[in-house]
Amino acid sequence: METELKPGAGRNLALATVGFALCFAAWGFLAPLAPSFKDPPLNLSSLQTSIAIAIPVLLGSLLRIPLGILTDRIGGRKVFTGMLIYSAAAAALVGFAAGSSSYAAILGAGFLLGAAGASFAVGIPFVARWYPPQKQGFALGIYGMGNIGTAVAAFSIPAIRDATSEGVAGLVFAAVIGVYALIWMSMAREAPVEKAPPTRYREVLGAGWKLWRLALFYFVTFGGFVAMALYLPKLLVDWYDLSLTDAGLRAAGFTLLATAIRPVGGMLSDRIGGNRVLAVAFLGIGIDAVGLSWQASVPTMWLTTVFCLTMALFLGLGNGAVFKLVPLTFPNATGAATGIVGAVGGLGGFFPPLFLGIVKDATGDFVLAFVMLVAFAWLCAGLAFEGRVPDSGTNGPD
Repeated sequence: METELKPGAGRNLALATVGFALCFAAWGFLAPLAPSFKDPPLNLSSLQTSIAIAIPVLLGSLLRIPLGILTDRIGGRKVFTGMLIYSAAAAALVGFAAGSSSYAAILGAGFLLGAAGASFAVGIPFVARWYPPQKQGFALGIYGMGNIGTAVAAFSIPAIRDATSEGVAGLVFAAVIGVYALIWMSMAREAPVEKAPPTRYREVLGAGWKLWRLALFYFVTFGGFVAMALYLPKLLVDWYDLSLTDAGLRAAGFTLLATAIRPVGGMLSDRIGGNRVLAVAFLGIGIDAVGLSWQASVPTMWLTTVFCLTMALFLGLGNGAVFKLVPLTFPNATGAATGIVGAVGGLGGFFPPLFLGIVKDATGDFVLAFVMLVAFAWLCAGLAFEGRVPDSGTNGPD
């Protein structure tokens, strides 16, 4: 079994992580601005605002499958180059749409922007090929820290918007991502490994329960992370009447903690197994969801802070653990499996904001939404304890 790092592994991991962070920053462009959509001239309801927050997640989720397969076939360097160029253009477009008074323009630009979220499925197989199996958990956890891009968006976009406009914020993001695309093209390299034969999509789907089990786990861990990171600014404005900048900074703290702990989830999975880490993470997520549902009707800032930050910790651990298990479970089809698991996880970030909006409009609070999270989290905790998928060495489709 291969145990040594390939020369250039660290450099390419760093390049991929920064690229992923920039794509995710573009992907999270609309969420920090969403609380202002309820004000004139848009005057949106909670559900309409939730749709605007969730719409970028949809295309990003659906594209993870074909982009993961494409990465298996032509390599992550080429596909990531295209993702960075696209993300730069999409950021500029959505900036101008957000500054308009057209809800349709915001939804259309947000849908196109969603493709930037599919970058995750490109970087996972790109990074995994640089590292031996026993070190992939930590390396992929480091790569997953690119989620910090949503925190960058949360605190920077309101500040740029207040100083200038939404359109200028989009142009600033586009310029930064465009410059990095040139850096990526000049410095990133594919891992020196024998190219695997193309993986047929139906063969990965044929893996059955061991694939869908991981997809369910990621639906809750990554979906929960995305839903909370994107919806938290609106929730804080609704609960405590904070400014956009203040709510964005607090939401950025959630994202930073969930992102920073993700490599720890991968590292612990390398040592004690991904299923054990996931079991603990899901138990913790459920406990925090109980806490948020208990105090959602009459929210208290310090309790909200405690429950949200500890939930961020458990979600980050769970994210790191899932993508320790994916390349181990599907060593010959990592890109395709990443695309499928990542797509389901992305949909986990699409539906909760919609559900939050529906619940808020129908009941006046978010209690029922957090109760549903308790049920999903503890169901997954039971499946992780069951541990049917081994923590190492299973064979995916050849």
